[in-house]
Amino acid sequence: MTESVGDLLPGMRRMGLNRRATAAQIDLTYGAGYSESTGDVHAFPTTGMPARNAYQLIHDSLKFDGDPALNCATFLTTWMEPEAEKLIVENLGKNRVDIDEYEATERVHRRCLAHLHDLWNGTPGQEATGTVTVGSSEGIMLGGLAMKWRWRQRMQAQGKDTSRPNIVFGANAQVALEKTARYFDMEARLVPVSDKSHYVLDIEKAVEMIDENTVGLFVILGSTYTGHFEDVAGMSKALDRLHKEHGWEIPIHVDGACGAMIAPFVFPDLAWDFRVPHVASISTSGHKFGLTYPGIGWVVWRSPECLPSELTFELSYLGGVEKTFTLNFSHPACFLIAQYYQFIRFGRSGFTRMVNACMYHARLLSVALEATGAFECMSDMHRPRGQFGFSEATRLAASNLFAESAMCQKSGADPSVNDVYNYGQPEVAFRFSDWFIQKNPNANQDVVSTLLRVRGWIIPNYPLPPNRGSIRILRVVIRETSSEDTVNRLVRDIMWATQTMLESLTKPLGEALLRPLPPTVSTSDLARDVAATHKETMNDSRRSSHWEELLGKIGELKAAASSAAAVIDKEAKKAVYQHSC
Repeated sequence: MTESVGDLLPGMRRMGLNRRATAAQIDLTYGAGYSESTGDVHAFPTTGMPARNAYQLIHDSLKFDGDPALNCATFLTTWMEPEAEKLIVENLGKNRVDIDEYEATERVHRRCLAHLHDLWNGTPGQEATGTVTVGSSEGIMLGGLAMKWRWRQRMQAQGKDTSRPNIVFGANAQVALEKTARYFDMEARLVPVSDKSHYVLDIEKAVEMIDENTVGLFVILGSTYTGHFEDVAGMSKALDRLHKEHGWEIPIHVDGACGAMIAPFVFPDLAWDFRVPHVASISTSGHKFGLTYPGIGWVVWRSPECLPSELTFELSYLGGVEKTFTLNFSHPACFLIAQYYQFIRFGRSGFTRMVNACMYHARLLSVALEATGAFECMSDMHRPRGQFGFSEATRLAASNLFAESAMCQKSGADPSVNDVYNYGQPEVAFRFSDWFIQKNPNANQDVVSTLLRVRGWIIPNYPLPPNRGSIRILRVVIRETSSEDTVNRLVRDIMWATQTMLESLTKPLGEALLRPLPPTVSTSDLARDVAATHKETMNDSRRSSHWEELLGKIGELKAAASSAAAVIDKEAKKAVYQHSC
């Protein structure tokens, strides 16, 4: 007898339970048998699958990524308006380099370059020389390559050796600067950073590394490590002195990945751009504070003379004659169009409002963290202009200044509120304070970083540049989508993670994690409340009680005598912990 179960029970067919039915016949999304782990994932697939299954498979797999909105490590744009996203989708199939076919897109490209040339104080009436890039890394490489070719031309004209070019930049540089030196065969001369230089380029030490084989310098407007701006104008004056002494012509490329889209709006008094004589080129990331999705960047030169003609190629096989000087050829037009949308959508006033909001929230977070006594900021953008480094005096000065300036700001589009603060980008780099480390020598910032992931936050803990690598810092980048509620929750969760880390030093981590946040405790105005609690100098004893008071404020302190009745006794805790295991 060879009848199948379906033959014996015809009703099973009607219910879709026939074992001989295929996934395609049933048309399942889940349960169709498709999996990333089916077969050899390293081999090109032999057969395909229905579109719906392919989508769902990838969609579900990507759920294991972190939430971009809670990724405090990234400088990149994680949100755009629906109208901008619509433009991106409508233009996904366009290749930016086909200028003969997509003439209107090329006009948008030229307009964006003109806007940046104007924003960075290029010569009025002069046509912008530059290009869109895949990101600021490509812009940096093109800027470095142009400086090398110009140096070689000068050396050859003088009959000198051109076999040993070098380029100078701070040890705090992002990897793209080192790639430029290595890929284009230049010696990278890294200037050590120090407390005195605020962990960025030390001008005096940079001057010592320059010689006639120096093709140029990279100066960073917005250090990835601590958010400080390097002194472009100060470096240019030092190069003037070298020119008078030796006749060397040393240009500057400004790596303005973030700062070039921050400084023009909130620090219009700062000379860092084409107002500075030695600045030959500037690059920026459109996908950072240019408010556009990855990947788009820009590089603009002071004048056509700063871009050697040998680096420009003329192509005719796309239907018209095109000049190109990018490293990458094909390039999606959709993000270029989205960048133009952001420029005309917000204008100077809109960008100023956005960056002002970011600066406010970064200063609020900085002042609140330092007010806890457990942390000190390595970033200085929240301190009065000219004051650097953490001390009780600079902490109090920053706290008082923040309280005063927050009340005096005229409007969100008024950049003058930033006149009293240090230059920098909205980035909060912080670590445990010396007092906290002395009291808790086994405290571990890596554990705090890991515990914050329990609450969804991605906050990296990493070392400073090599010669200061013994210092590790946590970093929060404040972006357009950040709000005061974001800062309130950050302050609460950083305190929670810190206290949980301390408790895990003396008890099992599972027991330390038993305390969920009380649902009745609100985070409304928490950061401002915390910032306002530490208005006088404190001794070590007062700092300890202050930390406990703050824990009580957020509902994290469980050992207070007044709430003893609400505390689970030790045996009950042990039983709950064992059950959870």
